[in-house]
Amino acid sequence: MKPSNHLTDHDLTPQTDSNSKVTPQIAAILQRARQGIAPSRAEGEQLFMAEGADYWALLTAADDVRQQRCGEKASFVITRNINFTNVCYMGCRFCNFSVNREDPTAEFLSVEEVADRAQEAWERGATEVCVQGGLHPDINPNDYRNLLRAIKQRLPDLHIHAFSPFEIWYGAKKARMSAEDFLRDLKACGLGSMPGTAAEILDVEVRQQLTKNKLTTDEWVKIIKAAHQVGIRTTATIMYGHVDAPRHWAEHLDLLRQIQQETGGFTEFVPLGFIHYKTALYNDNPDKVRTGPTRAEHFKMHAIARLMLQGQIDNIQASWVKMGPETAAQMLRAGANDLGGTLMNESISTAAGGEHGQEVMPEDMVRNIQRAGLTPVQRTTLYQVKQQFEPTAHDSLYDLHRRIRTEAVA
Repeated sequence: MKPSNHLTDHDLTPQTDSNSKVTPQIAAILQRARQGIAPSRAEGEQLFMAEGADYWALLTAADDVRQQRCGEKASFVITRNINFTNVCYMGCRFCNFSVNREDPTAEFLSVEEVADRAQEAWERGATEVCVQGGLHPDINPNDYRNLLRAIKQRLPDLHIHAFSPFEIWYGAKKARMSAEDFLRDLKACGLGSMPGTAAEILDVEVRQQLTKNKLTTDEWVKIIKAAHQVGIRTTATIMYGHVDAPRHWAEHLDLLRQIQQETGGFTEFVPLGFIHYKTALYNDNPDKVRTGPTRAEHFKMHAIARLMLQGQIDNIQASWVKMGPETAAQMLRAGANDLGGTLMNESISTAAGGEHGQEVMPEDMVRNIQRAGLTPVQRTTLYQVKQQFEPTAHDSLYDLHRRIRTEAVA
C-alpha cells in the first residue's frame, strides 16, 4: 500500500490508547538525550522501531532538544537550483532525472546560460545558487571551473553551492587530479560550499542495489573529508524508504556523526525520502522495493537525527520538495529547524514523480514557520541571519498538539 506523503495537523496528534506508557528503555534514552547525551547507534536503531507512546515521546524529546540547540527560530534560504545538464551515463536506478545524450530532451547549458539563470536568481533576492548536473560523457574538467568563474565574474557576492561528491569524483578523474587538489582549484574559482548528496545510504549492501556501488561509501567519505580539509563546507544527506532498513539509517547517522567529530565541516543534515513513481528501482521490482517512507518514518528520521547529531550537526533540514511544504513545516516540531531553499527550479525530484512543485515563495516559508509557532529567519548558506521576521502572536496548532502529545505519554 502506497503511503501518503500529505499530512495534516491531525497527524501530529497522538492516536494512542489512554493507558499506553512509554517503555522504560525508550524513556531512559530520551531522558539522556535531553541532557545532551546523544543516543548510540544501537539506541538510534531502537528509536526507529518506536511505536505508540514511545513514538510520541520521541517527537516531544526531539522538539525539546531542537529548542535547546536552536532556540525558537527556524530558517530558510532564497536560492535557485540550476541543473546544467541532465545527461548522465551512470544510470542510478533510483533516479529518473538522467537521459542519454542522444535523447531529444537532453540538455547541456552553456556557461552563459548558467550565469543568466544565476543573474535572474540574484535579481529575485537569492543569496545562493545550487549548481549540479549529471555525469555527461563529454564534459571537460575545465567546465566545472568555467561555470564557477562565469557566475562569479558577473555576481561576485552570490554564494555558489555546487557539485555533488559524485561530480567531484568524476571531474577529478577526468582532470587526473586528486579530489583534494581538484576541490582546492574549484574553491579558488569561486566554489563556496558543496551539497553532500550522492550519499543515499552509506552501506555497501544497499548501494549495490541503488547504484551498483559506482561511488562507494569510502569514496564518498574521502571526498567529503577532502572538501572539509580544504575549507569547503558541505551538507550531509540520506535517501531512505526503498531497500533499506532502520539499522542502515542508524549506521548512516552514526557515520556522519563520526565525520563531523573529525572535520566539523557539515553545515546541516537533510533527510530525503525516496520518490518511487517513475524510477527503475521500483518499477522493475515493485514487490521488493518500498514506495518511499511512511509518514511516521519521516517524523522519526528528523527526530532521531536531531537526537543523534545534537552538538555535532545542529541544523536539521526538512525537504518540502520531498514531503510537501505542509509536512515539512510540521517537521519543525519534530526535530527540524530549517525548511531549506525556495529553489525557483527543481528537476530531480520532479523527474522521479515528485508532486510538490518547483518553488515555494519566501512569504510562504515565513507563514509556514509562523504556523509552527516559531520565529522565521532568512539565512545565508552558512546559516548567518539575513533577515528576521515577526513570530506569530498566538499559539499555533503545533503548540496545541505538542501539549496533547506531552500529556498523552506522561
